[in-house]
Amino acid sequence: MPQLFSDDPSCFSPSSGSSSKNMACKVRGDMGKLLPVISFFLGAALTAAFVIATLDVNWRLSALASWNDGAQPAVTDEMKALAELTEVLRNASMEDGTVIMTSINRAYAAPGSLLDLFLESFRLGEGTEPLLKHVLIVAVDPAALVRCRQVHRHCYLLRRPEDAVDYSDEKHFMSKDYLDMMWGRNLFQQTILQLGFNFLFTDIDIMWFRNPLRHIAITSDIAIANDYYNGDPESLRNRPNGGFLYVRAANRTVDFYRRWRDARRRFPPGTNEQYILERTQAELSRRAGVRMQFLDTANCGGFCQLSRDMGRVCTLHANCCTGLANKVHDLAGVLRDWRNYTAAPPAARRRGGFGWTRPGKCIR
Repeated sequence: MPQLFSDDPSCFSPSSGSSSKNMACKVRGDMGKLLPVISFFLGAALTAAFVIATLDVNWRLSALASWNDGAQPAVTDEMKALAELTEVLRNASMEDGTVIMTSINRAYAAPGSLLDLFLESFRLGEGTEPLLKHVLIVAVDPAALVRCRQVHRHCYLLRRPEDAVDYSDEKHFMSKDYLDMMWGRNLFQQTILQLGFNFLFTDIDIMWFRNPLRHIAITSDIAIANDYYNGDPESLRNRPNGGFLYVRAANRTVDFYRRWRDARRRFPPGTNEQYILERTQAELSRRAGVRMQFLDTANCGGFCQLSRDMGRVCTLHANCCTGLANKVHDLAGVLRDWRNYTAAPPAARRRGGFGWTRPGKCIR
């Protein structure tokens, strides 16, 4: 049975075997025609069955297409889940098919926690509130979904097997559960690309003050923020941070993601996806044929390399900071500083002198 979403690199080769396999590997365009059933015309009825399988403690989306002697397709829970995901992506997407996406668990979604700060930043930012209609919040547990639906329009529950790890509580940096969650996120992002949507993934601990999309070149396949920026947007020696990541849907970017995960085998167990990207990004981009752009921390920065010019900052990430309480404390201070800045007369803002409050729990 040919796979619709396959880890077989031949899906992305023009020399792939059968025409039905090529069609299955290249599904794009009108997503309304993709679900619930994909029809192929080869003289017999083709049944489409979509299966959500488990990879480690996260799930992946896989779609299987098979001949079935003219039988009608069975509508499964997995098929419904894929249809639901496609529908929420379509509802949240911009005209060019781009979705702003973040993820939350119960701890991050609690009142007064990171979700509230994240949404508030859009409302306080300059021209960012209209972007909220394009933000899809992915909940990794039912309690987070309930809270999301109370405060936001576009929410999606990432379903997992009953025996999977509980992601509802805070996961400490570099713990096994944290690493599993990050690699699962990586695979989910690939699925979004395979469904034909561009995405701008943003961690929930990133504050949005201006539209960062204006700093992403139209020629970039991947644009990524950095913990530390060396001044060259094309330098593969930058230190990227996958918490803020734009990816354009294309065969080559899906191939990039597959190679990224495959590279995990070459590193010791317990290595996170960000470190592997930093070490292999030159090789991965060359082999997959993608163009990477590294974003200036003056525009898309964070606590690691703090942007000092509030007149330029678009997003601010609580990176180089561990502990949920520490992040909430310092980001609440960031929002207070932003309010003071935007409340000042234009002449005072032009003179400068505004900055982020120091010291904080993380800001130094």
